[in-house]
Amino acid sequence: MPENKEYSQLDLPDCDIRYYPNFIPSKIADTYFKKLRSETPWQQDDIKVFGKLYAQPRLTALYGNNGRPYSYSNITMKPHRFSKVLLEIKSEIEKYVSPEFTTCLLNLYRDGKDSNGWHADNEKELGKNPVIASVSLGAERMFYLKHNIDPSAKHKMILEHGSLLVMQGETQHTWKHQIPKTAKPIGERINLTFRIIK
Repeated sequence: MPENKEYSQLDLPDCDIRYYPNFIPSKIADTYFKKLRSETPWQQDDIKVFGKLYAQPRLTALYGNNGRPYSYSNITMKPHRFSKVLLEIKSEIEKYVSPEFTTCLLNLYRDGKDSNGWHADNEKELGKNPVIASVSLGAERMFYLKHNIDPSAKHKMILEHGSLLVMQGETQHTWKHQIPKTAKPIGERINLTFRIIK
């Protein structure tokens, strides 16, 4: 895969976040998007927010190699076996990011109304300092970060087609992130978040 593996380190306190804008070449990323869009068994679950159930504003799917479920926001997902495409992407990431990932949570944002609110990937089964490797395919979306304590520490950036964002170290304990809704006409985006479930 003749990609460009140059990355930028986000200059933010109390975190370790790296962004590879051209991790997967555009044409290969196009192929991955089409395959994942058509072959993934997408589902839409209800999430509990302040005691009320709402339809999650995006579609999801879980894949893994150890059969372990993943629970968040009152949802427990059981994994499918990794597909060939996901194994290819996982293998490429693991050349540059040290851990061997066990699980991938996929998110499909169908349009600008689909979103993912402020949260941290800090569930117990992810371990003490989770490593999250996030691949973006399809339409570009804005990604926001905010520090848990310092209100002046915040950041926003565009997640590009074929890019990789790696969050590690104490990031999930000190920062939250989101993909907000947008009123702009926007196409579909698939987000692959590789992680380790213990």
